[in-house]
Amino acid sequence: MRVVAGSHKGRQLKAVPGKLARPTTDKVKEAIFQIMGPTFHQGMFLDLFAGSGALGIEALSRGMEKGIFVDKHPKAIHTIYENIRMLNAENNVEIFRTDAFRAMNAAAKRGLRFDLVLLDPPYYKINYDKLLNEVIKLDLLQVNGMIFCEHDAAEHLTMADDRYEVLRKGLYGETTGITIYNRKL
Repeated sequence: MRVVAGSHKGRQLKAVPGKLARPTTDKVKEAIFQIMGPTFHQGMFLDLFAGSGALGIEALSRGMEKGIFVDKHPKAIHTIYENIRMLNAENNVEIFRTDAFRAMNAAAKRGLRFDLVLLDPPYYKINYDKLLNEVIKLDLLQVNGMIFCEHDAAEHLTMADDRYEVLRKGLYGETTGITIYNRKL
């Protein structure tokens, strides 16, 4: 597992030990970041279900200024800390061991709004409709911000809010589905 592009291109990242996480492949990371924008000019991201932190680290490497990593598993949090320290990016991130819904509520209470929300929960263990509706209800996404969703290929996501449009839907291999939303207004 490595950083695909940007200031940390080629750097190897540690994976979460055991079978706790399902890392996004380098091929999928490269493809999705080409869709969302090969580079960013500052901005802030929220990486829920962060695992090793690889998606958020890719966003930092490509120019995001700050980010928040969230995972409820201690091994994942430990791995994120190790990866962030290795890249000397401690001043650009916050890392929280908590549930995704608590993290979203805490961000909303702080008045935070994100340019990118990364959602890569364990397949079929989180209700995506509930997750997406919480992002909308708490108004966590900036105008022109994006929500990246990685899900099982058989799962079809829908967004019942006309302020959000599907930027891209696609399949990567037999098991991985990707849906990217953009906030218009």
